[in-house]
Order: sequence, then C-alpha cells, then structure tokens
Amino acid sequence: MAPPILKLDDIFLSFGGAPLLAGAGLQIEPGDKICLVGRNGSGKSTLLKIAAGLVEAQSGEVFRHPSSTVRYLEQAPDFADFNTVQAYAEAGLGPGDDPYRVTYLLSHLGLSGDEDPKMLSGGESRRAALARVMAPEPDILLLDEPTNHLDLPTIEWLEGELQKTRSALVLISHDRRFLEKVSTATVWLDRGTSRRLDRGFAHFEAWRDQVLEAEELEQHKLGKSIEREEHWLRYGVTARRKRNMRRLGELQTMRSNYRGHKGPQGTVQATVSDAQESGKLVIEADKITKSFGERAIVTPFSIRVHRGDCIGLVGPNGAGKTTLLKMLTGQLSPDSGIVKLGTNLEIATLDQKREDLDPEDTLANYLTDGRGENLLVNGEQRHVTGYMKEFLFQPEQARTPIRNLSGGERARLMLARILSRPTNLLILDEPTNDLDIETLDLLQEIVAGFPGTVILVSHDRDFLDRTVTSMIAPAVPDAPDGRWIEYAGGYSDMLVQRKGALEERKRAEKATEKPKTQQATASGSSKVKLSFKQKFALENLPKEMAKAEAEIAKREQVMADPNLFTRDPAAFNRLAGEMEKLRASLTDMEEEWLELEMLREELEG
Repeated sequence: MAPPILKLDDIFLSFGGAPLLAGAGLQIEPGDKICLVGRNGSGKSTLLKIAAGLVEAQSGEVFRHPSSTVRYLEQAPDFADFNTVQAYAEAGLGPGDDPYRVTYLLSHLGLSGDEDPKMLSGGESRRAALARVMAPEPDILLLDEPTNHLDLPTIEWLEGELQKTRSALVLISHDRRFLEKVSTATVWLDRGTSRRLDRGFAHFEAWRDQVLEAEELEQHKLGKSIEREEHWLRYGVTARRKRNMRRLGELQTMRSNYRGHKGPQGTVQATVSDAQESGKLVIEADKITKSFGERAIVTPFSIRVHRGDCIGLVGPNGAGKTTLLKMLTGQLSPDSGIVKLGTNLEIATLDQKREDLDPEDTLANYLTDGRGENLLVNGEQRHVTGYMKEFLFQPEQARTPIRNLSGGERARLMLARILSRPTNLLILDEPTNDLDIETLDLLQEIVAGFPGTVILVSHDRDFLDRTVTSMIAPAVPDAPDGRWIEYAGGYSDMLVQRKGALEERKRAEKATEKPKTQQATASGSSKVKLSFKQKFALENLPKEMAKAEAEIAKREQVMADPNLFTRDPAAFNRLAGEMEKLRASLTDMEEEWLELEMLREELEG
C-alpha cells in the first residue's frame, strides 16, 4: 500500500452548538478515486475545504505531502483580475504544465476562452473553474458537485476524463450514475464521523444499510445490558461494597453512552397534496415551431401528453429544452402550430434557478405565504414547524432567513412548498440539483407514484431511468438542429433505440455493397470459415461460463449469512471483490460467445 499524499485524522470543527465534524478523517493515496457521500449539511464540503487548506480545523491532524499539488473546484470563482476565461483558466497552470490543456478542456466544456468572465452565467462560471483545476493535472483533485449545470454529453465526456486521469480524486456529487462510473472507493460522512469502503459508490447503499443495522443491534444489546445491571443492583445478592461501586460506575457509563447515542438523521417523509383530476388529454402540440433569428430551436414537433405520463426532456445546453418546455406549458407561444392545454390543470413548477426564493424571507413565511403559523396540506391544517420536520428542518429554523440555507436545503424547501399545494401537473426543471441521495430517493418515489402528469428536465441519467415513461431529445444529439424525437422508456432505453436506428442505417448502406459480395463468392472465391482459435473458443466458452456461474453461486451462498459483515468485514469485502471480478469475467465470456455464434451462423448461411 502506497503512503498517503494527504491525510486528515480525528478532525473536529464546530460553528457553535453541536459539532459539524467530530473525529472525521480522510486518507488519499496516489490513484485514489474517492466519492465523499453524506446527507445535506453533514459537512462534506467543509471536510473538502479542510483538505484543500481553505478551512482550518479546530483540532485534529492534517498532513499534506510537501511535493504534492492540490486543486479545489471553487463554488464561486473569483474573476476579478482576469479579462478573459482563457486567462483565468491558464492562471491555474504550474511552470511545467501544458497550456494546450486549457484550450482542450474549455472547448469540451462549451467555452471558447474569449468570454468576458463578468458576463458568465452561474453554469459557465462553474465550467471555467472546472477547466482551471483540471488543466494542471494535479496530484490531488477535489471536486464539489462538478456535474452541476453540465449537460449530458459533457457529463459523459467528464466521466471519461476523470476515469483516465492520473490525479487522485475526491468527488462530491448527487449524480448516482456519475459516481458509479468514476469512483473506486467511498467515504461516508455521517453524524460528524467518517467510514471508508474500498469499493465504488455502486456498493455504498447496501453497505450503509448493513452498518446501520449492526449499529441498531448494538444499541439494542446495550439497552438490554443496562436492564440486567439495574436488576442486579436492586435485587441481586449483596456483594462487597467495592464491587458494587465498580459495577455502579460501569452502569452510569453505559447509561451515558445509551442516552448520548445519536442515531442517523431521519428521512424526508412527504406525499403530494391531492388535486382535482385533470382531463385525460393534458397537452396536445401540433406541428409547433420556434426560431430565434435564423436559428431553428424547434422545427415542426407534435406530441400528445396524457394524464399519468412522466416525460423526460434532455439535450445539450442551448439546444432549446426550456423553450420547448415553455411552449408545451403555454408560457411561450410557438411561431407556428397549435398547443392545447387540457381541462382542470393545476400546475406546480420547481425551477432550477430557484428564482421563486427571496433570500431575505424566512422559512416559515415562505411555506405559509405569510399567512401566519399554519398551512393547509391535503385539506388538513398543519403547523408550519411540524410540516418542516417532515423535510428535516428543525423548529428553530422557522425564523431563519433563506439566505442562510445551503443549496440542498433550498431545493428541499422548494420541494416542501410544492408538495403542500394541490397539483396534477408537475413541471420539474433540474429537480435533482444539490439534493442528497436520500432526498433524491424520496423525489423519485413521489414522481414515480404521482397520479397526475410530470414533465421534467434533467441531466441525471439514473433518475430518468427510474421515473420517466418516455423521453424527448434532439434528433441529432451532438449538433441540435431543431428536430426533436420522442422515445419510449427511460434514458437507457433511448440510447438503445438510437443505437438501433444507427445500425439500421449502416445495414441500409451495406445493402448496396451486398450484390458485389455475392458476385465475388459466385465467381469461385474461397468460402470464409472460422479460425481454429475461434472454433476452440466457441466450444469451450460454455464450460468456462458454467464454472464462473458455479463460483459466483458459492460466494453468494456464503454472503447470504446476514451476520457475516458484522463478524468478519474483511472476509465480506474479499468475497464481494471476487464476485465483482467473476461477474465481469462472465459478462465478457458471454459477449464473446454470442459474437462468435452470430459469426458462425452468418458464415454458414
């Protein structure tokens, strides 16, 4: 194991009241790709800033290798001394760094480099900052929500860049798919302390649940031990006074530990307020178009949205997603064509820019619209502090100004307000931004089980796959030309359909060459056959696949023991790692066998 190039140990930090970090740690070794996960407000960003040297811990050990370089993705970049984005990004380079890296990164992030930093939007500022920290290829790269404001093609490009980078990474992100593809280790920040799993985010949630179950069991055992000790002190045989005093001291310690145990933060509990059912046909768009100058944003596009549909809208930044969404909901008139809205529509919108929020307003005033201490939820009067608790806000936060909330807390607050109002058409524009994993799970359940209709714009592939019934996307993903297509299913289904359409075009192109091939065969050319190596593989791969399946089954049987992780976590992690390799190997063998079998069938006519 290589020595760490950065290590935080037993970090303590408090801003008054309960400590934010109490014994947290983080160890980074060369080549690490760590995702840092935890609830909103758990201290993830603060721990990352301590690692970057931007915040000083009140106690604990901080070690950075003297020769290592560290870059931290700023949330609010300072452009004060720079006239262009190119100059700002190049200022992050070291003496031996390649300036071309800046140009390469900016172009893939949708920036030319000539932009005036003072005129950038929030998303463009984030992309410029991303180019600046990635260009030097530092030893350690600390990225806090790097995918915010990026479109899907750019997110997928960023995944590839981070997978092949030599820098050690620590990532904070709400994007499950992104974390699954990039991370190889997970650090969970929970109740001020941290735990590490030497596996990627794909394995985190199962591991977290096991840890919490084991913790709950230990707490239950401690409670039973306290009961036994109390019974012994009251009714047991009188022993030596000294021994009684020792056991009494132990009992006091046990009671203190039991009372002081801080359980995991609760989960958001909420349902959408019932509204009058809308008409069966919610939106009908017939050959609608929209252009700005000579640029076509929407060429003739038609769609019928029915009650119960959940439609995802994706595309590169600037493709016209917001324009199309506004036309479909009647906020913007098309240049030509007709949009008809159904009957009895009650629309609620979650805007990605959080424009509905007044930073000087208080949480209680925002939720009640300034109508006192109560609000009406599903026809029932609720006190605002009780309703806030369902969204993990404390009663003392009721008079807190919104400006003091984090990005995730603001998103949760807007979600609380939307869900308190009767609605049958939800419009969600980037609803997953800044939400923690648990709140994302709740939002997913709400959207998937919503009895009305949902239209959502999102770059979160996992969220789209779990919720939507169809997708609207540009016909040409890399160079939108105003043509939009509706695909059945989620994001992954859309990719399969696009791939099928591409293969269909390739087959049509090859069809013109087929007569020539047939003529060459008829003229006496030798018939192509499988090679000896291909024949051997075709015959033996099924046996190898059966062996792999048997090995997987053996390990699954051992891991089925619910107490294995608590009893022997090292064995559990070893078995899980072996299963991951076996499954990957099995998948490779299955794909190879399928390709060979298809080739054999093709050659045999």
